[in-house]
Amino acid sequence: MQFFIDTAHIDEIRELNDLGLIDGVTTNPSLILKSGRSIIEVIQEICSLIPGPVSAEVAATDYQSMIREANHLAKISENVCIKLPLTFDGLRACKHLTSIGKKTNLTLCFTANQALLAAKAGATFISPFIGRLDDISLNGIQLIRDIRTILQNYNFQTKILAASIRTTNHVKEVALIGADVATMPAFVLKQLIQHPLTEKGIDIFRSDWRKTGQIIG
Repeated sequence: MQFFIDTAHIDEIRELNDLGLIDGVTTNPSLILKSGRSIIEVIQEICSLIPGPVSAEVAATDYQSMIREANHLAKISENVCIKLPLTFDGLRACKHLTSIGKKTNLTLCFTANQALLAAKAGATFISPFIGRLDDISLNGIQLIRDIRTILQNYNFQTKILAASIRTTNHVKEVALIGADVATMPAFVLKQLIQHPLTEKGIDIFRSDWRKTGQIIG
């Protein structure tokens, strides 16, 4: 399973990339706003660090404007993945961009039917939003299960990019189901490393090691 980091902050990307933990990056208009920078500058810098897919989202909602913005974003780097809303025009733009060899990520997916349409449109990635469904008392994890079954039933090549991940349990559950990618904030990825028994064990070993009076090297 691949890990993408969901951020537009370069320092977060650089830190986790240095550990070899990141396979790609996802951004959106809200994350660009938080960065306080130009989308072109941000995506250029991310692509200079990350060789894997970097999702850059169009702001337009109509087909012609989506294609215009997508072409502009795609010129930044070969690893840019055009992020499109899961709407009628978004699906139409996905079909066109896929036909000319561009990577696409259909975002804001909340139903299995939407995911099926994205797969039929040839999307590289489909991004079901787990946390936002949980927020309204629906089951985001079940959506991942349903999409996995549909894609396998018909041998679609579209990859499940589990998004809106809020907890480490979300990561575990989508991994068990077989999501291809989990994109998450930096703090969630760091939490995957942590466990109180690990910290307790380290403290015990350090204490006992000091008692030996030994030095390695």
